[in-house]
Amino acid sequence: MIGSGFLDSAGELISAALPNRSRGVIISDTAVAPLFAKRLQQSLAAVKLDTAVVLLPAGEPSKNLEEVGRITNEMAKDGLDRQSFVVGLGGGVVGDLSGFVAAIYHRGIPHVQIPTTLLAMVDSSIGGKTGVNTVAGKNLLGSVHQPSLVIDDLDVLKTLPSRELSQGFAEIIKHAIIADGEMFAQLKGRQPRKTEDLEDLIRRNIEIKARFVADDEQDLSGQRAVLNFGHTIGHAIERAGDYRVFLHGEAISLGMVAAARISVKRAGLSKSDGAEIEDLLKHYSLPTSLPDGFDRDKIMSSVAADKKFEKGQVRFVVSPSLGSAYLSSKVTLDEIREAIASL
Repeated sequence: MIGSGFLDSAGELISAALPNRSRGVIISDTAVAPLFAKRLQQSLAAVKLDTAVVLLPAGEPSKNLEEVGRITNEMAKDGLDRQSFVVGLGGGVVGDLSGFVAAIYHRGIPHVQIPTTLLAMVDSSIGGKTGVNTVAGKNLLGSVHQPSLVIDDLDVLKTLPSRELSQGFAEIIKHAIIADGEMFAQLKGRQPRKTEDLEDLIRRNIEIKARFVADDEQDLSGQRAVLNFGHTIGHAIERAGDYRVFLHGEAISLGMVAAARISVKRAGLSKSDGAEIEDLLKHYSLPTSLPDGFDRDKIMSSVAADKKFEKGQVRFVVSPSLGSAYLSSKVTLDEIREAIASL
């Protein structure tokens, strides 16, 4: 559901989607909960849905098994059972982790996503991928567990800092590159900080991602993998910075710059299209180059551990033209290394 004012009516929406459920947990973080958790709890209480709130420290470092264990232990102590439900209130980290908790608690209970960032609305809340990071890599432990309901309340986006809003456009630009050349052109003429026209844009991006997910829910055929344009190198950049230097969308922006340069060499993407990708990312205040001194060797070592590799073979998404992309097994590690060095 996409619209304004949904946070205060979330109780009715969740009650309708999950009949015969009366108890649950709201998983949020220390940045989001002070803004919205009380209102959500009140909305749930109004329809006799009893919930506790469990908080994570804000940020990617919280997306780990230790936090999953802590949360599930608290849920068990509170007497939550297989008839309970989980609500994820927050951005992508909260959504991924709360979805994973829902997937494994009593072997699976319903999950409701209430994303509070643009990035989570257009990307991570759609498709059912859940998971946590490990020392070896990003999202290596997880499950596909589709949410029972996703509530996008556009009003919450008004609270986003400019940097947080900008990172959401990284995934929007990605969708345009891989599947919607017309949207790419429209994004060029849009004011980056404008939030009044986001409903149609969010819906359009959800539809794009949903098509890929519907064709390949379990990520087995390679169709869904096309959504990973820019992510192989982007995830490695996140990990190389210990998930503290770049926001997810910022790292994906850098990954897309590298992927575009590889696409020029390997997939026939025109140099002008590659330049347009970089210009559009800059238009939305997203990074297109690494800071001086950033350890590129550490990025490369992280690339080799990426879960999108199979049997040691590189599986890399390239774009031959704006609005299309495909999964290639012809990109070499040397080409990836060169692209990283060029950032």
